[in-house]
Amino acid sequence: MKLPFSSDGGYGAGAAIGVVVLSTDETLEPELRQVTAGSGASLYHTRIPFDPVVTPHTLAQMEDELPASLRLLPKHTKYGAIGYGCTSGATIIGSARIAQIVHARFPGVAVSDPIAAVIAACRALGVKRLGMLTPYRLDVTMAMRDLLQENGITISTFGSFEEAEDYKVARITEQSTLEGLLQVEAADCDAVFASCTNLRSFTVIEAAEHQLGKPVISSNSAFVWHLHKIAGISGPVAGPGKLYSI
Repeated sequence: MKLPFSSDGGYGAGAAIGVVVLSTDETLEPELRQVTAGSGASLYHTRIPFDPVVTPHTLAQMEDELPASLRLLPKHTKYGAIGYGCTSGATIIGSARIAQIVHARFPGVAVSDPIAAVIAACRALGVKRLGMLTPYRLDVTMAMRDLLQENGITISTFGSFEEAEDYKVARITEQSTLEGLLQVEAADCDAVFASCTNLRSFTVIEAAEHQLGKPVISSNSAFVWHLHKIAGISGPVAGPGKLYSI
């Protein structure tokens, strides 16, 4: 027998955030959920194919893959924001181009990516000089350094684990991340930044801040903070570090 039912907006009727996650990423979703679980935002993700080796060429290839990945997000959800979850990919492809591709599928939705989020976080914190930790090979790190400096953020010092294979980045210990953050801090920097959505950081950000006496942000902490901001989520949003107190 056919039964009657009533309808409402579903989980997506409240605050909804969509995220494009790399097929090789094992860290972004677990860290983002630590924030969205408390904020009440519904998180929807899709995957984008990515080569396991991170190079400027493999990063640039994702520009062509992005439309197909976006088509896999639920189309009837009313998103407050959609994010492309790759710091180095956004650096190579460009935030404006990513927003253009997202708007072709979801017109008018606010768009973020981790490098745009880091720039926004630095401006919110009043950061002009940054110490930077990355897992990337040098050409990827240098492209990110140049982009940040073009946006008025001087890189005082940087260090890298120089690991090109993404699955190995996901297995760098949080203790190594903490030690790296402490090593790239310089006396003249205002904050320290750990780049890469696949580099685990959430459990050590506050410990690093305590030891350094200055703000510490990561790709994921800035990204999920920015997604909530641009989605217009006004309630309390809890996450690691001083960024979430402003």
